[in-house]
Amino acid sequence: MYYLSWKALAVLAGGLALLALPTIGSAAPKTPNVVVIFCDDLGWGDLGCFGNPTIRTPHLDRMAAEGQKWTQFYVAAPVCTPSRAGLLTGRLPIRNGMTSDKRVVLFPNSGGGLPPEEVTLAELLKQKDYATGIFGKWHLGHLPQFLPTSQGFDTYFGIPYSNDMDRIGGPNYMGEVRKNPDFYPNFADYNVPLLRDEKVIERPADQNTITRRYTEEAVKFIRANKDRPFFVYLPHSMPHIPLFASEESRGKSKRGLYGDVIEEIDGSVGQVLATLRELDLEKNTLVVFTSDNGPWLSFETHGGSAGPLRAGKGTTFEGGQRVPTIFWWPETIEPGVVSELGSTLDMMATFAALTGAALPQDRKLDTYDLSPVLLGKGASPRKEMYYWTRASLHAVRSGPWKLHVKMREPVNYGRATKMEKPELYNVEHDISEAYNVASLHPEIVERLLAMIQDHEADIEPHEDMLAIPLKK
Repeated sequence: MYYLSWKALAVLAGGLALLALPTIGSAAPKTPNVVVIFCDDLGWGDLGCFGNPTIRTPHLDRMAAEGQKWTQFYVAAPVCTPSRAGLLTGRLPIRNGMTSDKRVVLFPNSGGGLPPEEVTLAELLKQKDYATGIFGKWHLGHLPQFLPTSQGFDTYFGIPYSNDMDRIGGPNYMGEVRKNPDFYPNFADYNVPLLRDEKVIERPADQNTITRRYTEEAVKFIRANKDRPFFVYLPHSMPHIPLFASEESRGKSKRGLYGDVIEEIDGSVGQVLATLRELDLEKNTLVVFTSDNGPWLSFETHGGSAGPLRAGKGTTFEGGQRVPTIFWWPETIEPGVVSELGSTLDMMATFAALTGAALPQDRKLDTYDLSPVLLGKGASPRKEMYYWTRASLHAVRSGPWKLHVKMREPVNYGRATKMEKPELYNVEHDISEAYNVASLHPEIVERLLAMIQDHEADIEPHEDMLAIPLKK
């Protein structure tokens, strides 16, 4: 794992923050705008440009053709809260308490959240006087001290946790889907609040229109800040269940309601990119599209697809943590398909390199600078990936080799799978993790076990922030 050494930190402290990072080419503006679009439970196989045969995603397909499609890109964890913590801090969730063996994610009765001392992408870019806004799902703490406006964001419009929480009535969602794949829920059955900054402005949130409203707010923010650098974080609530789509989008996709939801998100992406083009900002704006984890398979037709990848959400198989990812920045990013390793953890170092912001100096980071790949100047510095979930290391990848030491059940990920011994897969030759080759490569198994031992010895777990109860 890559960390900033004390020598590199000393360089940063001396004002040469980028000396230890690859030089950015002259084609990259010093203060590009940054937009991160983050879906919820979108699978690797849910987009046309990633091989889906029935879901139409023309805007994302064009974005991928004009930019870079990353096919081996990973999230920090296979469930919502820790994944978002990894994206925003560049640190494995075990380091900031955003993973737990007691609770999988934060709930409305949780008293914890992302620790205030963590440095978020918004706070990083504040060094360069960026306007910062989040429009969508937060899920890093719903109490005032944990809300986005306390974590570097100027403004917030969205829901504080998952859209299936605070359920107050209605039928069992999974049961209804299994009886009727076309089942459409009632948003009033979920007493989820919609916030503007720290104030609840609607409860229950009308989730039929929520994708559209997130998009409208993001576009409004871009227009208001077109003359200064801005950071837009657009974490959609969808396609996390319960699924909702606007009236205009329903019944349009061959893939049913799930397809309607994805096609509406595609339209949202198109609206954001069209706004950037209209304002002549596209050549000075980096847009990243990805997902927080893989598809929620237990919800059958209301869940997505991991394509050829094994399993989905909640697991450390490829289908749980490898996500569809696109980088777009016309006339700056080198277009093409990238098969090198990258992670949402790497946004911290990448954005620092592209903007000249200084990385945090007082903590260990798990972030790499991907700008050499984006700008066509070099290879990805990420050569390994550590797969954590439930405060426990489950697997490691080094080059093409992936070693599992723990597993979750593929669909019911609440249950652990019994393992006789570690399992080894070549996930470039065997993308579906179908053939365990541990017996053929004992020397690779030993090397990866040693990597796990070294990595775990380096971890200093933070207090479990997910397990803190809400005080009445």
